[in-house]
Amino acid sequence: MQPAPEDSYHYQLIRRAIEEIDAAEAPLSLEGLAARMGMSAAHFQRVFSAWAGISPKRYQQYLGLGRAREMLRARETLLETAAAAGLSGPGRLHDLVLRWDAMRPGELARGGEGLRIDWALCASPYGPALVMATEHGICGIAFTAETGAEAAFADLSARWPSASYHETPERIGPLAEDAFAGRRARAHVMGGPFQIKVWEALLQIPEGEVSSYSALARAIGHPKASRAVGSAVGRNPLSLLIPCHRVLRKDGALGGYHWGLPVKRAMLARESARSEAASGLAA
Repeated sequence: MQPAPEDSYHYQLIRRAIEEIDAAEAPLSLEGLAARMGMSAAHFQRVFSAWAGISPKRYQQYLGLGRAREMLRARETLLETAAAAGLSGPGRLHDLVLRWDAMRPGELARGGEGLRIDWALCASPYGPALVMATEHGICGIAFTAETGAEAAFADLSARWPSASYHETPERIGPLAEDAFAGRRARAHVMGGPFQIKVWEALLQIPEGEVSSYSALARAIGHPKASRAVGSAVGRNPLSLLIPCHRVLRKDGALGGYHWGLPVKRAMLARESARSEAASGLAA
């Protein structure tokens, strides 16, 4: 399945805009940013706002390191609070139905032997995405704008090298559409017990919020395991659904992201903007 042209166009626009914002020595006006993109101000504002739900000027404020540091300071104890209440259910804005498979070492070593995995390339708010699913639900999501589809497929399939893979866009398309639209989605999460503990904690970070690797380590009861936590975050197979992009370094820097930092920046800025807009409407 090829991504919808409109979705790909919108994300490519955002990606180019982020590059221009980063390259600028000072915040850009709407007219200045539109000119750098080779578009009229009105057209750029219309297309940008359709994707981000907010103006380009406001969006720039969510991309800065200062904003990330401010969010991190204000919410450093978020996960500890969730841990004290018990990590019994995912703190998701949309209804994600999870099946957790904490695999023993022997099961991990067999690499998905006997498992059927369907896959397809799908449209997403962040460019083309490779989506994989078992009979129980989505098991892998990779964003391919930075890596390319072939590299993304090699990366995800290497996690379950003994599984059989079948390109079935007719099955995967509706699953992906529901997941990216925030509708009820089923997910099948497979990993080691420590990884799953980290991924479960990631689900406690609400949209529009961030946390740090050290806070995540404390929340799962392993305060000295920040490095191991970082590895587990990087191995998260369900990008976006399990929000590893909401974890920053303690100094507020973005750190890494498996599918490219432009994707992570776009996710964080878009979620922050939309969360604030929703709060304003609620008030």
